[in-house]
Amino acid sequence: MDAQDVGLQKRKGIDMSEAVISCEHLTHFYGKRKIYEDLSFEVNKGSITGLLGKNGTGKTTTINILMGYLKPLSGTAKIFGEDVQHITPKTRERIALLLEGHIQFSYMSIEQIERYYSAFYPKWNKDVYYELMSRLKVAPHQKISRMSNGQRSQVALGLILAQNADLLVLDDFSLGLDPGYRRLFCEHLRDYAKSEGKTVFLTSHIIQDLEKIVDDCIILDYGNILVQKSVKELMADYPAGTSLEDIFIELTGKY
Repeated sequence: MDAQDVGLQKRKGIDMSEAVISCEHLTHFYGKRKIYEDLSFEVNKGSITGLLGKNGTGKTTTINILMGYLKPLSGTAKIFGEDVQHITPKTRERIALLLEGHIQFSYMSIEQIERYYSAFYPKWNKDVYYELMSRLKVAPHQKISRMSNGQRSQVALGLILAQNADLLVLDDFSLGLDPGYRRLFCEHLRDYAKSEGKTVFLTSHIIQDLEKIVDDCIILDYGNILVQKSVKELMADYPAGTSLEDIFIELTGKY
């Protein structure tokens, strides 16, 4: 996180040392196959943290544990100080979850689906949604069924942002996005999160463009944790000009 971002968070009264997500010694197996062992990490308030790894390394497993859908073999996970296995409805309202960019009700238009979702979220911010749709250059009456896969994924992301949650959990958010849309959303996500003081925890196996938005990263391999540190610290360990994608490939092998 650069000095400008830190200054913005301080002006908004955000304590960056406060852990929104805290995981200690998570271990999980599927049958005899170890997903990971002794995974511990924190996601601080106002930060953007990326859980990075190739497919099958445990990224979605971690999301399912954090959401209380899956109980780990051992270890604990907390969100906003509450054990995820016993999270209260009030705390759950503070969390917006995106699972692999899927969207339902494709027969609706951009405008219709916004109105439908808004009824379920008291803090709904439609301006955030329509700002993203404007950047996509899609008309409010356009049917989702007539949009490309990349545009549909952007609609799903817009609906997540509009929930105005304190914590955004995005699992493989770049699924279906071409490089142009991916860059557009990465820029939009960082601007939104930093200006609004949101905390973001995202997973991805596509590393391009993440270097510009992620403050901290955890890189997983099959059954192993390769890296847990800030992107700034990680980049300092390599020669100038080395990208986060280069580092990821070196550590995990070509994906």
